Amino acid sequence: MQETVIKTGRMLAVVARLSLWLSGAGLVVMTALIAWQVFGRFVLNDSPSWTEPMAVILMGWFIMLGAAVGIREGYHLSFDIMLMVLPQKAKLVMHSLSDAAIIAFAIGMVYFGYSLATLAWNATLPSLGFPGGVAYLPILTGGILMIIFSLERLVRRMVGLPTARFGETELPDE
Repeated sequence: MQETVIKTGRMLAVVARLSLWLSGAGLVVMTALIAWQVFGRFVLNDSPSWTEPMAVILMGWFIMLGAAVGIREGYHLSFDIMLMVLPQKAKLVMHSLSDAAIIAFAIGMVYFGYSLATLAWNATLPSLGFPGGVAYLPILTGGILMIIFSLERLVRRMVGLPTARFGETELPDE
């Protein structure tokens, strides 16, 4: 069982790395778009209308992809002071409860992200010409990745494998 979990973890590490690279690229492109908009507004006196909505969509992508990777790598919000005094078994239970709460939240993201995307799909973003639902796809995708990464953490813990904590990007068996 552990070997299957380790192989799955290696595949998910590739997904996480790709997500992080896409997130970083989105941040760079968004920065360039905002710089172009500022240059257009103050230097050319002709600001392009499409840069701001495109930057907002990119921001949604890099935030959601980065948040999902943060969950996999143990960077999500936590209250760790109490964990310092608990025995190891209680710590594992608390970490599992945290991952279960993240899964519940991410299920809500998937459900409501899908609902928003389908409701807005027939509208058109005027300056981009994209369907309006495109703006909500990062919520849906980020929620799916958060569920997958949190489930990975729970399964790893169940089979006795370590999970990343406090920024460990490489696990001992990967």
